[in-house]
Amino acid sequence: MVMFVADTPGPLEEVEHFTRRLAGAEINVAIGLLRLGHQAAYVTRLGNDTLGRYIKSKLDAEGISAHIIHDDQYFTGFQLKEKAMDGDPVVDYYRQNSAASHLSPADVEDVNFSGAHLLHVTGIPPALSPESRAVTFRMIQKAREAGLLVSFDPNLRPGLWESRETMIEIINEIAGQCDFILPGYKEGLMLTGSGDPEAIAEHYLSCGAKMVTVKLGRKGSYTQSRDEKFYQDCKPVDRVSDTVGAGDGFAVGIISGILEGLPLYRTVERANAIGALQIRQEGDNEGLPDREKLALYLEEVENGAFTNGY
Repeated sequence: MVMFVADTPGPLEEVEHFTRRLAGAEINVAIGLLRLGHQAAYVTRLGNDTLGRYIKSKLDAEGISAHIIHDDQYFTGFQLKEKAMDGDPVVDYYRQNSAASHLSPADVEDVNFSGAHLLHVTGIPPALSPESRAVTFRMIQKAREAGLLVSFDPNLRPGLWESRETMIEIINEIAGQCDFILPGYKEGLMLTGSGDPEAIAEHYLSCGAKMVTVKLGRKGSYTQSRDEKFYQDCKPVDRVSDTVGAGDGFAVGIISGILEGLPLYRTVERANAIGALQIRQEGDNEGLPDREKLALYLEEVENGAFTNGY
């Protein structure tokens, strides 16, 4: 969808000026992976309108291969987002009955998984409608049939669900079908009833996950697989411009590390680094680095260039 992000901090009703950007957790991950040299394809449904054409042009500019269904009946969703300097921003969604919410399993039957290695899904499309919820389950099924790994970021959006109980039930059902689970600690508390990162990880490992990383904000992350478990501090930064997209950057690090066969600790280290780089710059994905920027940042951290931890 399209995001109109406030140019200044403060309540949305008091903001006068907004900047238009491409937004969406899944598209952020796709962009981040492309910048690291991986290929990524994106599945969506867009309205045949101004915002839909804007999204298509941005996808083309990023070099993302897209499976797009163009919808003449429903509009392209958008959001108004607060400029957040710490924590989660306030967001007003305008996507109920949007084109994306009408994405159906029939729309993805001809999605080609040949050459792919991993499917990444989030908990946002399942919140939009029963049809888009069914799409998530069908995509996971098709990925499994094609032998792909599946990663899952819950990305809870309680305001989009019909009830908290339904959200918890469906999100945990999805998680039970995925290999890599990436919840935030607040999400873990809501989904499992425990705020203990180790208990959250144990819960999803017992459901069949191969690895769980619990994002702890300023405290870094906790990761557990069937063979390893460790805490890791967040990477330091010299400034925080915008916290939006940090979790998506973290997912980019995890997924790219998995695809490249990095050791688990190195994979999580990369995830923490990309999350840190993302919050240094405004926008959902503008701070996601290429390999050169990532390597330079890690070298600077190693040399003690940053003394402030986020």
